[in-house]
Amino acid sequence: MRHRKANRKLGRTATHRKALLENLAATLFVHKHIRTTLAKAKEVRGTVERLITFAKSGTLADRRQVLRAIPDKKIVKSVFTELAPVYQNRNGGYTRCIKLGRRRGDGAEMAILELVGFEEVQIQKQKSREEAKAKKEKGKEGKTKKKAEDKE
Repeated sequence: MRHRKANRKLGRTATHRKALLENLAATLFVHKHIRTTLAKAKEVRGTVERLITFAKSGTLADRRQVLRAIPDKKIVKSVFTELAPVYQNRNGGYTRCIKLGRRRGDGAEMAILELVGFEEVQIQKQKSREEAKAKKEKGKEGKTKKKAEDKE
């Protein structure tokens, strides 16, 4: 029986699970959103919210608590300088979990976990991707025209 067992095991040992959650949290802080399974997203949400709460108070002890979970000092610095001021007046609820449906290969429920208030970051990334793709296709069209002209 699993009475009063709070966390999901995710099919991993305790150390592997801890490393997975910390890596997902670090990736979320860098990219502002991640695409993962629904179970992992729900589980990492608690870790992320706890770390952001530490960052909001901003003391040295809190910085050390965040460094325990995320050993990369650049990411921790960005959490304290970029994220903490954004969420200063917010009492929790720093993440949003959006269900995507089932993965094709194994049917696992997929979700996007994103930081609330950083939606414009994803929109800008999407626009830059589309512009780069359009530029690349335009370059290909020019090359095919040149090849056609060279053959004639």
